[in-house]
Amino acid sequence: MKQEKALVWFRRDLRDHDHAALAAALSRSASVYCVFVFDTTILDDLPSRKDRRVHFIHASLLELDTALRARGGGLYVRHGRSEAEIPALARELGVSAVYCNRDYEPAAKQRDATVATALTGDGIDFHALKDQCIFDGEEVLTQAGKPFTVFTPYKNAWRKRLTSADVACIHSEGGLAAPQEDAPPSLESLGFATTDLIALGIHPGMSGARRLWDDFRAGRIQRYGSLRDFPAIKGVSYLSVHLRFGTISIRELVRHALAAEAESWLNELIWRDFYFMILDHFPHAVEHAFKPEYNAIRWDDWPAGLTAWQQGNTGYPLVDAAMRQLNHSGWMHNRLRMVVASFLCKDLGISWRHGERYFAEQLNDFDLSANNGGWQWAASSGCDAQPYFRIFNPVTQSEKFDPEGKFIRRYVPELAKVPDKYIHAPWKMGRIEQEAIGVIIGRDYPAPIVDHAAAREKTLARYAVVKKAL
Repeated sequence: MKQEKALVWFRRDLRDHDHAALAAALSRSASVYCVFVFDTTILDDLPSRKDRRVHFIHASLLELDTALRARGGGLYVRHGRSEAEIPALARELGVSAVYCNRDYEPAAKQRDATVATALTGDGIDFHALKDQCIFDGEEVLTQAGKPFTVFTPYKNAWRKRLTSADVACIHSEGGLAAPQEDAPPSLESLGFATTDLIALGIHPGMSGARRLWDDFRAGRIQRYGSLRDFPAIKGVSYLSVHLRFGTISIRELVRHALAAEAESWLNELIWRDFYFMILDHFPHAVEHAFKPEYNAIRWDDWPAGLTAWQQGNTGYPLVDAAMRQLNHSGWMHNRLRMVVASFLCKDLGISWRHGERYFAEQLNDFDLSANNGGWQWAASSGCDAQPYFRIFNPVTQSEKFDPEGKFIRRYVPELAKVPDKYIHAPWKMGRIEQEAIGVIIGRDYPAPIVDHAAAREKTLARYAVVKKAL
């Protein structure tokens, strides 16, 4: 027998199809309301009122509201603390249950526990379902029944466990209830302003995700493995922000990756599951090194070095181009995320926590699990089996992945006239050559902030403390 009323709480799942919580609520309830909360606990800490992510969410909600209204429903939109807003709306509507999709961040888990307790006190059920990943909880474990801490064995176990049912589309049919209020409030009424999303070619919502997905799977998905590391080439999907906010279903992407035998692309999606799992089982990684012995490392306090890295003025063209891409667009190519992270930690000797924090502020697709996992991978303090001395050479990375300097010249225009021979290390040009093209190193473009070879030796010495701790 169906419950009379239910409430679906949308969070990072801003679509009306292939949606676990919505489907469950509709299958069990005669009438289903929908809500999104602009949570002030999160919003109040944002440094800028022109935050592209808030703009993206708001625009995606407008599209979601339209889609839900076409089905007879619509969105309630609240602005406040979820811990207060969700129980209050549930009581106001007289629902029997609240449904949502699970979140794995420690703060989100605590929030959901608080909401669940309040609802239970009012006699309202709380249901959290799996939606933003393929496997979660204890679905993929080692033979000893423990969470994996290394990716490759996790991937193999993930693939072995996978069935067609795990990636099947979750259809939802049933009675949506219209909200007793107009369309969602304006972005301005929430205290935020519109941004340059559209100018940057970032189209929010389900339609924006569909546009990118159709373009990617039309051909590039088959060449992803060979193109993905070259930032000057259109080789990746650009779907990360849509996956972050759930305007497209992970199940659909995995289904197509399997059908297309796109192994490299599939591996990236499995990495996403892996980092969710790590954050869920090892929340200490948010504040500390995943491997405790790496907490013994003593990082340099170098504010000027950090600022140079943030602004893209290190004197290493590929690093600078990547950071300027981030500052300009809120996005960075994945290969370059590894390069700049390695440079901060192992060339500049600055803690990964500073880089993680800066990425969290700047990335449109910021996700705590992937961001923390990626930074700890680069710092060698994370959950991977590679040796602690993994150090990227910023020049050889540049030569290999931007061989003609096309990406560098796009974001570091002051180097536009530098010959290909020197584009990766312009300080090697002689004075006469510099004057001939009007690019004086140290005046028109910074000299290298550190010597990579010397920095590498310093890093090896810095990490020696880890050997002593083992």
